[in-house]
Amino acid sequence: MALHHFHLKADWPGGRNEVGYIESDKLKTKISIPKEMDGPDIGTNPDEMLLGAAATCYIISLGAMIERAGLPLAEMNMDSEGIVDVTDGIFTYKKIIHRPKVYLTNEAGKKELKKLNLLVEKAETSCMISKAIAGNVELELQAETGIK
Repeated sequence: MALHHFHLKADWPGGRNEVGYIESDKLKTKISIPKEMDGPDIGTNPDEMLLGAAATCYIISLGAMIERAGLPLAEMNMDSEGIVDVTDGIFTYKKIIHRPKVYLTNEAGKKELKKLNLLVEKAETSCMISKAIAGNVELELQAETGIK
């Protein structure tokens, strides 16, 4: 078993509408409450960071699966959306929707496209962030695939 350790330092001056700072090996940014929640909207926020973690984990996992399968990738990009519910002052991260667009080169045929569609689905269930939030945040996939 291999354990990987990641570290993050957070500085927060106190108070709801303050601006803090986080720093890790590759991530350095200000943090605050977003404008949608009546905050100062400076830097990033936990809602964006959870969405970013889920999205990057998914697309990196999918890219690795496509490579291992030897599929001729032409183009891959994705939009993701996070939905946070605020009911009676309680904030709940309800849903993350990934909308990947993945296209194979025109060398691919129906067999490769079928394999791609399977991998698009499998990447969502095998990504470690998806596994970590399963049962707490609904995950939805609205994929567009094809051959270019």
